[in-house]
Amino acid sequence: MATSTERTGAVQMSAAMAMSGTLGFFVLQSGQTPFNVVFFRCVFGALALLVYCHARGLLSRRYFTRASLLMAVAAGAALVMNWVLLFSAYRLASISLSTAVYNFQPFFLMALGAIFLGERPSATKIAWAVVAFGGLLLLLQLKANQVSWHDQHLLGLLLGMGAGALYAVTAIIVKRLAHVPPHLLALVQAAVGIAMLAPMADFSALPTLPAQWGCLVVLGVAHTCLMYILLYSAIQKLATPMLAALSFIYPAVAILVDYAFFGQHLDPAQALGIALILLAVAGVTLNWRLWPAKTARMA
Repeated sequence: MATSTERTGAVQMSAAMAMSGTLGFFVLQSGQTPFNVVFFRCVFGALALLVYCHARGLLSRRYFTRASLLMAVAAGAALVMNWVLLFSAYRLASISLSTAVYNFQPFFLMALGAIFLGERPSATKIAWAVVAFGGLLLLLQLKANQVSWHDQHLLGLLLGMGAGALYAVTAIIVKRLAHVPPHLLALVQAAVGIAMLAPMADFSALPTLPAQWGCLVVLGVAHTCLMYILLYSAIQKLATPMLAALSFIYPAVAILVDYAFFGQHLDPAQALGIALILLAVAGVTLNWRLWPAKTARMA
């Protein structure tokens, strides 16, 4: 039976993942370019996180050395560009499909771990990667002699995958910053985003409607500050298998939002492709076996 702490963690994780699933709605409803959306997400997110970190007494130099601060900045740069690519993908390939390929993150982590950390993936994980790749091919729906880099659908899916790869880079770096409070790390990342994107933001095309500004405020305060607080609090309370299982609320909500608000219908091949990708991600995350484990033979 789950303890009260575990139940609280499950509610927090579920809320964080459900909020993640609504990201695309607020991004598209803001009517802003991806650079503008991310810039203002960082501005409003940084302000909210600054208040939270100050209230918790986290604003201290003791958490950073020069090396760890540089690593935090690098992680922030990767995370910010991950947002830019993902929000660009929403407009080109729909929220549903972009979210599906974005969830390739575990496989990018597996590849980066093998390249930079010498972590050799098991045969089972490689097999799950093949299953996910099969799902990707169904989403791409490429036909001979019809591949074009000007195809918005293809470009959107590639941007979604690129966003997932950048998130994996962020995760690899953040693993080395375990001593830094995650909320303070999020504040540094948001500050990096402000500095990076200020030259790229189009201040001549700012929102003209209060609802559009409201979307940007929600993205900063709710989807950045509040979501980080819920997510990191849940991580402290739940075992990894439960965290992994609840993380699938994110793509499920994203697909429902895309259908309910934007009329996005998936054809059978796309639905099967998404199912294969999410099944493979679950298999890797929860260590499911595709074949029975070998047993030692009795002498």
